[in-house]
Amino acid sequence: MKTASSSGQHVSSETSLKMDQALLTLHNQLTEDVRVFYRSDFCYKCLYQHLASVKPNSSNASVVISTKFTLTIQVEMRNETLCRWSETYGEGGLYSVWILLSEADSKVHCVHSVERSPNITYLPILVAALLLAVIALLFSVAPHVLRCCSRFNFIQTACCRSPECSVNNEGSHESEHSTTNAKPTRLRSLDTFRGFSLTVMVFVNYGGGGYWFFQHAPWNGLTVADLVMPWFVFIIGTSVVFAFKSLQRRGLSYLQLLRKVTWRTAVLLLLGFCFLNYSPKDGPLSCSWLRIPGVLQRLGFTYFVLSLLQTFWSHKEIPLTSYHLWNSFQDLVLYWPQWVVILLLETLWLCLTFQMPVPNCPKGYLGAGGIGDNGLYPNCTGGAAGYIDRLVFGDNMYRYPTCRELYRTTIPFDPEGILGTINSIVMGFLGMQAGKIIIFYKERNSHILCRFLVWAIILGISAAILTKCTRDGGFIPVNKNLWSLSYVTCMGSFSFLLLGAMYFVIDIKHWWGGQPFLYPGMNSILVYVGHSLLGFYFPFSWEMRFQQSHWEWLLQSLWGTSLWVVIAYLLYRKSFFLKI
Repeated sequence: MKTASSSGQHVSSETSLKMDQALLTLHNQLTEDVRVFYRSDFCYKCLYQHLASVKPNSSNASVVISTKFTLTIQVEMRNETLCRWSETYGEGGLYSVWILLSEADSKVHCVHSVERSPNITYLPILVAALLLAVIALLFSVAPHVLRCCSRFNFIQTACCRSPECSVNNEGSHESEHSTTNAKPTRLRSLDTFRGFSLTVMVFVNYGGGGYWFFQHAPWNGLTVADLVMPWFVFIIGTSVVFAFKSLQRRGLSYLQLLRKVTWRTAVLLLLGFCFLNYSPKDGPLSCSWLRIPGVLQRLGFTYFVLSLLQTFWSHKEIPLTSYHLWNSFQDLVLYWPQWVVILLLETLWLCLTFQMPVPNCPKGYLGAGGIGDNGLYPNCTGGAAGYIDRLVFGDNMYRYPTCRELYRTTIPFDPEGILGTINSIVMGFLGMQAGKIIIFYKERNSHILCRFLVWAIILGISAAILTKCTRDGGFIPVNKNLWSLSYVTCMGSFSFLLLGAMYFVIDIKHWWGGQPFLYPGMNSILVYVGHSLLGFYFPFSWEMRFQQSHWEWLLQSLWGTSLWVVIAYLLYRKSFFLKI
């Protein structure tokens, strides 16, 4: 079978189409051979690729094409372009193009027709969204119904006057806060944000129903899958601030803090390298393909650097004063050594990215290489970032980057490489800033929300300037593979907005308890490691039999994700939390 991303091969009209595929039949009514080329509009400045050759005199050729992105198709004869068009084809559709000479103007025209209408591609996800909305509504209404029913229990109302017996336990919650020796309550919005990010991460790792927008972008741009990891890194930064405040309140020394930080970092690195790097389905273990970078490795190193910043340059008590000129900026000024380190790291990233010489590549190259950029830099994937990783890791890195299929790249590129880790630290530091704001302005919720909004606006404007509000044409495009500066500012803006919204709804107004995302958020390591190790075995997944549509794949993705949420809930009920 021929796809629009492979070399020419004719197929019959009876070909069984899979997801994200359509059948295009080309009819040549001319007296000479014609050649048909294509390129994806999502591929930046890519070379046209050969799609089919059609013989003359009413001959035809059928090819299977991709329906993920808009395609530009060009018909040539004797190196002369006869016609060109751009079209987004529908999944499962049968299309025909008639290449003929018009009698009216004696010019070649390409006439399009639809032989079979495409499938309703998004029907499965719409049905799933509706069902999830109904389930969420039922769970949100059920407590109110139970509370209303309990009011008819006259005996309980008459005999049980104490707050402990009250159906509505808000009074006991307030008394807990009023007690000076009470244990500080967890920030439920932070656990919910972590659980929401993790749940989406599990869903996209299961395939996201086969929809392209639940998979990582081929190079520049954003999809749903590109959102979750920076959210997780942001939450790590926020959690570090709260954790260290608690540890310092207990009087731990610098040595004890360093020992604890080093141990946790080592465990994360070992989990990522030893356990999530290999699966029995990969065959015999071989050091020749063992990947050194990885998601947990990056998270561990990011946590380590952020923890060092908080260990050496934090404040046990916040010396707020009423009359200092910089009172509104003390959450920045008091941590100036941390800002110096972060600015130096970002300067290092900019210098290496845009000034480091890379053999046979232009300085500051941020493209995918391959057939992109008019095919001028085929082995320059990732520019300096890819070059540094190949020098350090050799072949022990990710061999199937997201740009491989669309851009026809041939060299490995690791999205969790060295340069990207620098900006991961910057992203985590933005999360630390969110934690400092919550601590500085405790019980002054309007100040917290306003500062979150200001940070979101500043970071959002920065991303708009860096990208020029385009996908590929800015100074620094948004790119998850490179963890570009614009990607960090864009995702930082989203993170402040999302955490602020959850803080308002959950911790201020108490309109929502954070369920069900609260449960995986409080057992994040277990859920992440568990789904990575066991996620592709029964009962979390199975061998799919109906691959022509998204129905079964979406069912499997939702089923596997739901199982991990249920497991996290059961562990929550048993008060079992895996900690490092």
